[in-house]
Amino acid sequence: MTDPSVADEKHDDAPPQATGQMLWAGLPFTSWLRLLIRNRFAVDRPFVPVALANTALSLTFSALGVMQTMCYAGRVARTNLHEPPLFVLGVWRSGTTLLHNLLSLDPRHTSPTMYQCLMPNHFLLTERFVTRRFPLHGKRPMDDVLVTWDQPQEDEYAMCMMGQPSFHLSLAFPNHPPVNLDYLDLDSVPPRAREAWKQALLRFLKRVAYRRPGRLVLKSPEHTARIRTLLELFPDARFVYIVRNPYVVFASLVKMLRAVYAHFGLQRPHYDGIEEFVFTTLPKVLRKLDEGRRLVDPARFHELRYEDLVADPAGQLRTVYDTLSLGDFDVMRPRLESYLAAQAGYRTNRYEMAPGLRDEITRRWGDVIRRCGYAEEAAPS
Repeated sequence: MTDPSVADEKHDDAPPQATGQMLWAGLPFTSWLRLLIRNRFAVDRPFVPVALANTALSLTFSALGVMQTMCYAGRVARTNLHEPPLFVLGVWRSGTTLLHNLLSLDPRHTSPTMYQCLMPNHFLLTERFVTRRFPLHGKRPMDDVLVTWDQPQEDEYAMCMMGQPSFHLSLAFPNHPPVNLDYLDLDSVPPRAREAWKQALLRFLKRVAYRRPGRLVLKSPEHTARIRTLLELFPDARFVYIVRNPYVVFASLVKMLRAVYAHFGLQRPHYDGIEEFVFTTLPKVLRKLDEGRRLVDPARFHELRYEDLVADPAGQLRTVYDTLSLGDFDVMRPRLESYLAAQAGYRTNRYEMAPGLRDEITRRWGDVIRRCGYAEEAAPS
């Protein structure tokens, strides 16, 4: 990927649009302050007003979080998760969002929404008012997928906003080294901190289930490397793993990181080291996936290809339901057909890849390409 253009550099002093940068208002105030201190308050000048607004909102939201705890803590603690959750696994940009959206169409399922994940500390108090009064209709910065308050979202955002260490915090200061990489798999996290993470996830999921009961369907790419920890919480959990052409995943993930660094960052990103980060991180995640998969009963783990899901959504989902014993697939089929009809005009991004980069991916990711079941000739030209 190329560096920012000269034309972009000419506008470094232009005030940015306060869009994704307001994400950090959802952090508890103490976590927001720690984030600033850890990064030595290295907020670029155009983003200072955004950072000040985040500070004020974080204080307000923290007070709402105290109120939610006072009003709902007992009821949430008594909430039971009657069915084992279903985790959607897959590295970033491999089709996990599509699969998550499709599985969430089932009325017997429940998934955390965008609002719940961004405001986990007070959504039981505020969700209905805010989502009705201030509707959200936007698009994701990396692929123009529609964004609404009630769409399914990654629970990793909720963990981040609850003050848990997360790689997502790297997005705030994109010109600094990535942080919390040990939380991608949790295996090297000290036992006390690991237990705190597990209890935070459980609290959040109970809040989601209290609001809307059902089998939880959860998706965060980081969970792909966390099977061991997830089984400690949910020994009977189901897992569906989606894989996509690694050449496309590489190009798409590089594009995504560039987009989210610009969209959520409090610095104008330099984009240094993105490709190397992708080259080194994904094989580690997949090694952890293979380790965790061996701990799961094959009847509770199913793998499918993104390309097959796009070609035959109903057939692939029926196989998922049958393999993982999720119930009668035909119950959700009418909703699936309506959803697919509404999405008929959407087209995924297309990528042109320079021969040198294609050769580098083949050289460095040969094991990944073969492990995912794709021939090396499957690279886009």
